[in-house]
Amino acid sequence: MTHAMLKGSNVPLEATTVRAVLRWTPGQGIPDVDVSALLLGPDDRVRSDEDFVFYNQPRHPSGQVWRLGKKRAADGLTDAIQTDLSGVEARVGRILLVASADGVAFEQVRDLRVLLYDATADDAEPLAYFDVKPETGEETALICGELYRRGESWKFRALGEGYSNGLEGLATEFGISVDEEAEAEAENDAQRAPETTGTAPEGTAATPESGPSNAPEPSSPTAPTQAAPVQSPPTQPPAVQPPPVHSTSARTAPAQPLPPEQPPGVPTQPAYGYPQQTPATQPAYGYPQPAGAGQTAYGHPQAPAAPAAPAPATAAGAAAGYGYPPPAAVIPDPDFRLPPQGPQFLGR
Repeated sequence: MTHAMLKGSNVPLEATTVRAVLRWTPGQGIPDVDVSALLLGPDDRVRSDEDFVFYNQPRHPSGQVWRLGKKRAADGLTDAIQTDLSGVEARVGRILLVASADGVAFEQVRDLRVLLYDATADDAEPLAYFDVKPETGEETALICGELYRRGESWKFRALGEGYSNGLEGLATEFGISVDEEAEAEAENDAQRAPETTGTAPEGTAATPESGPSNAPEPSSPTAPTQAAPVQSPPTQPPAVQPPPVHSTSARTAPAQPLPPEQPPGVPTQPAYGYPQQTPATQPAYGYPQPAGAGQTAYGHPQAPAAPAAPAPATAAGAAAGYGYPPPAAVIPDPDFRLPPQGPQFLGR
């Protein structure tokens, strides 16, 4: 006979091998449910992490409690735990049957029921069943029931106790050490998910989620606040190049040849085309003579002059005038300069 159980009720078990089946009705938006078991010692806590049988550890080291896996039945999906009660260690006093919904609240799970079967019997009639109903609907893990010792026999009690912090929180409550590094990494992944989702694609501007606004505040309380328009950075005007300097001499003056090398003792004369310095004793050809000069310019009538005695050869710096015989030894005048010549005398 099948016992329909209420929350808090219990039923004795005569079977030595019991299969606990968790069943629910699948559908759109309904989460997947997993079954697990915790083997508790005399202090109502696990002796080690090996006393936790779940999807990542489907079999207890003793081999007496194991997970069968999920199946699809005619009336819904099932997940089952099987226990050989006759072989369970004497120090284990309770075995909790737990349902978890992978972080989703159980208010979305429909027709959740736990059924007990005699695994050695051929008939399909369950020994007992219990319809698990969450108290608040926000639970993400539920203790559906427990197998516990009563003397030399075993009993099953319907519980329906919920936890809002999921299977990890429930397991921690009974002494399971959850990997803190894995948990922290999962939390970091959950925090990075919205940041990655909100990242703007390359080439577009991302809108910040929060932070002070850069728009100027209105000067008056009654003035309407307008968002500052997004302006592109000002374009720098091209650098203004200074106008070229027009130099007549640089444009028209051709490259001048080097002056001929002067023999030693002859003073260096300026190159052709540069202004000449007028000698102190004789003006340049074609220019008027200064007042009081000893002789007139070329082409003008000469004033009669008394013949002068030839200058001694030792008189340094003596210069003969026009029409006078040159002295025997003439020392070049250091201030002598050639007169300017016209273009017809330039070499081609």
